[in-house]
Amino acid sequence: MFRLAALLTLGTVSALAPLPGQARDGANFNGAWSVDLVTESGMVCDSRYSYSVSVQEGQVRLVSGQNASLSGRVGPDGTVGLSVTNGTATGAVSGRLQATSGGGTWKVSSLCSGRWTARRHTTRTAQAE
Repeated sequence: MFRLAALLTLGTVSALAPLPGQARDGANFNGAWSVDLVTESGMVCDSRYSYSVSVQEGQVRLVSGQNASLSGRVGPDGTVGLSVTNGTATGAVSGRLQATSGGGTWKVSSLCSGRWTARRHTTRTAQAE
């Protein structure tokens, strides 16, 4: 149960179906994101977790985490919709991403709930002079 709550940091809700003509659904949010989860209710979960996720063309993928299944999308407007399963426990994540940050809420059935925040990693390329 503890790990499922931590994995919900992905943010991350119900999956969003791409609309016709939106082949690049969520592409504005492509890249690596750090996500922090804070538990606000429930004694089964730890108080804080930190994880990494990757967004590619609206698809969200867990980069750091264990034994969990993640499905969901980031919509073209930044809306996050994720479902996470770990064993028999399932959870939902809702919220929104902006250009470099985001946040929302998460819940694991009646066990735990809280809020999440995300920060986008920026990639800088060094140039030789």
